[in-house]
Amino acid sequence: METAIKVAFATTDMVHVNQHFGSARSFAVYAVDPEQSEMLEAAQFGELAQDGNEDKLSVKIQLLEGCAAVYCQAIGASAIKQIVAQGIQPIKVQEGATIKDLIGDLQHEMKAGPSTWLAKAINQHKGPNPDRFNAMEDEGWDE
Repeated sequence: METAIKVAFATTDMVHVNQHFGSARSFAVYAVDPEQSEMLEAAQFGELAQDGNEDKLSVKIQLLEGCAAVYCQAIGASAIKQIVAQGIQPIKVQEGATIKDLIGDLQHEMKAGPSTWLAKAINQHKGPNPDRFNAMEDEGWDE
């Protein structure tokens, strides 16, 4: 899955996205490309309250390192600010949304033409185009 991006889902049952980001007891982390997906990790945190305690966010944000997005039912402004600063797109979903359906939607979007955040995530994973200077040379660009 060389073109896969990592995404995380706030879930209690590994089937539905049914958790608030800050108080999420567990996350399922997947690698997703246009054709397939694979669960990479299931992380457990135990019982956490929605109490405004910012310390609990740092462990979750560390878990999300390398992820392009995190899907959750809700997320606070402070958490949004912190994860966006790490290059992670927060995505709020409707109650009852399944991980399987969300991965399917993501794969469809990858094939049909990605949104801005997804295109950015895909391009970051690809790295620079090795032929990027050839076009300049073809145009007669000279130092």
